[in-house]
Amino acid sequence: MQILFVADPLESFQTYKDTTFAMMREAQRRGHSIVACEPRQLSWQRGGKVVAHVRHIQLTGDAQQWFETTQEGLAELAGFDAILMRKDPPFDSEYFYSTHLLEQAEREGAKVFNKPRALRDHPEKLAILEFPQFIGPTLVTRSAQDIRAFHEEHQDIILKPLDGMGGMGIFRVGADGRNLGSIIETLNQGGASSVMVQKFLPEITQGDKRVLVIGGKPVPYCLARIPQGNEVRGNLAAGGKGVAQPLSEHDKAMAEEIGPILMERGLLLAGVDVIGQCITEINVTSPTCFQEIYDQTGCDVASLFVDALEQALATA
Repeated sequence: MQILFVADPLESFQTYKDTTFAMMREAQRRGHSIVACEPRQLSWQRGGKVVAHVRHIQLTGDAQQWFETTQEGLAELAGFDAILMRKDPPFDSEYFYSTHLLEQAEREGAKVFNKPRALRDHPEKLAILEFPQFIGPTLVTRSAQDIRAFHEEHQDIILKPLDGMGGMGIFRVGADGRNLGSIIETLNQGGASSVMVQKFLPEITQGDKRVLVIGGKPVPYCLARIPQGNEVRGNLAAGGKGVAQPLSEHDKAMAEEIGPILMERGLLLAGVDVIGQCITEINVTSPTCFQEIYDQTGCDVASLFVDALEQALATA
């Protein structure tokens, strides 16, 4: 079958760790054809269907020149067997518009994973509000006064913007309240921007665990992203060290409870972030960590994903 990957520019891939590349490699190994485009190459015109300027590619196995283009041109999205939306965040206006074009392609017969509507309806930080039984003390607000009251109650807190990624814009404020006012001003922007505030979880020293959920089921290994030095953030983009480990029974139970809910909404792949025993985010735009888990444990996450994709297409 032909699989279209809507992703960042191929030339920007760091293939030794890129999850989209791992998906492509496994799909090609099974005999599927790989096609790619960027969101900016999607378009629609009255009287026609959603189209994109696409590249048919062949993976070469070479670490430097990792692909070659065999054909390129304009193609209707409805003509592909599957479309994988793998554009990295930020979830900005253009990402939002891309989901609308992909949803129009669905109306024309395309099969898109993750579903465009589910991507729009599932903001990654706010998604945890639906599962309060699995999260720590959390506040979402525009009110500086509410943030100060939350700090007064919990003493040691984390503040973060709702549209951040890769650990960007995350602050910790301890019991002394040092710089709390300045941080609120930076994130809250005079009440113009909402802020998520959470009680600091000291278990972060054991890692911010990425639990992957594929086809509604948890992958048996997670990647614990462990902060280094004096850093409070475990994100790999912020210098965290990724250590693969088997899922704990508690993490497995949480993932098994929320996984079927996510799958029913059209979220074939999600990355549930867990610190200690608390879920902190549910990532759906472009979850990663396939290759790190495979390299350290031999668990072939990309194979599990393509299994789930093939099954989803067979039952659609």
